Amino acid sequence: MTKWAGRTAIEIAEAVRRKEVTPREVVADHLARIAEVNNRVGAFRVVRAAAALAEADAVGSRTDLGQLPLAGVPVAIKDNLPVRGESTRNGSAATPTAPATADHVTVARLRAAGAVVVGLTHVPELCVFGTTDGVHGIARNPWDPTRTAGGSSGGSAAAVAAALVPIALGNDGMGSLRIPAAHCGLVGLKPGTGRIPVELGGGWFGMSEHGPLATTTADARLMFSVLADEPVGAYGPDGPSGGSPGRLHIAFSTRSPIAGIRVGAAHAALARRAARTLSGAGHHVATAHPPYPLSFGTTVLARWTGGTAQDAEGLDPRLLAPRTRRHVQVGRLAGRLGMLRTDHRAALNERLEPFFEKYDVLLTPALARPGPAADAWHERGWVANMLVNTACSPMTPPWNLSGRPALAVPFGSLPSGLPGSVQLVGRPGSEHQLLDVAAQLEELQPWRRTAPLEAAGQHP
Repeated sequence: MTKWAGRTAIEIAEAVRRKEVTPREVVADHLARIAEVNNRVGAFRVVRAAAALAEADAVGSRTDLGQLPLAGVPVAIKDNLPVRGESTRNGSAATPTAPATADHVTVARLRAAGAVVVGLTHVPELCVFGTTDGVHGIARNPWDPTRTAGGSSGGSAAAVAAALVPIALGNDGMGSLRIPAAHCGLVGLKPGTGRIPVELGGGWFGMSEHGPLATTTADARLMFSVLADEPVGAYGPDGPSGGSPGRLHIAFSTRSPIAGIRVGAAHAALARRAARTLSGAGHHVATAHPPYPLSFGTTVLARWTGGTAQDAEGLDPRLLAPRTRRHVQVGRLAGRLGMLRTDHRAALNERLEPFFEKYDVLLTPALARPGPAADAWHERGWVANMLVNTACSPMTPPWNLSGRPALAVPFGSLPSGLPGSVQLVGRPGSEHQLLDVAAQLEELQPWRRTAPLEAAGQHP
């Protein structure tokens, strides 16, 4: 029997459109994979086995099956986005258990394109932290289940990296797509402001965006186009076509945006190798550092905690984990001190504008340190969580505050054997250009798309 788990979304959709396989067969194969592997990686809070099979049958009976860009493709949804008929727990014991009455707009767009929702994935409480653990479970890195999958879209990343689904939906308020993508060897795209509807509470003062997690740039491009309600165009064997980015001016930097945090040698070395690879592909690459303000760490902390304080309104604080309660308290203090009144986005972009007038793309490490252990971090104090989160992932938050598109793409491997990753940042509206550059890296330095679970945990 043909195995569909582990195939790309583009391969699956093409086979379904050609009626070489039914959506039910595809979904059933992925459900079997989930039953076999999910207990090792902790990707899903809810697996919608019966509902997903029924949805697959409904997709198979659609009269427009041949025109669906995601025909029969199983997809996982991050558990802070409403899915009709399922509760949205947002990683917390304090959130309502009542099922959602309607899909989030992003979920609705995926379903309209023919995707089948197989489950909801684990997140840290209120999607605050860079490790995915809490009262509902722990999401582990399929490449090494002793380590975290990252956060806050850690369950979605674990599901894709373990071949439980070919693509997954997450969101990114401080790096929450790019951080788990980097840990798990995936493509994770945070679109720029306004490309995909947010419709998610306060959205952390405009810092949060929804986007795809995928094992290839082509799958990420296809999913982004569906989420952004863009014309997908001709399919072909490689999905929606990208293009050559041409010869770009690319800035390379390993400087941390947060004062006092340094990028580790192994992660910096991978980014340098990626810079040499892009230079060899014909781009003009120069070392140049964005003019991050010294106050950036304080500014982004105020918006991160302040956004969480908004999300916690109406929730019983006694049911929140200690680290979340303290995060909320800090956010309320920031509000009382007036730290959320300034238009920090405009100020940062005014500072960055000359840099991005000179350079088309910025290349940085995606992470600064290896991911911490897959552990009950929600039972530890706020300071311990802040220290480990900031040391690991200082490179992602500027692009949430600025609203610019940013992409994590696999590149090479770390000394531990875990996947390496770099970050690409562009001008507003440059998502496809970033994907084109990522596709060049994919062609020149191909990566293993999913984790070899049979060897998990055996890295030195």
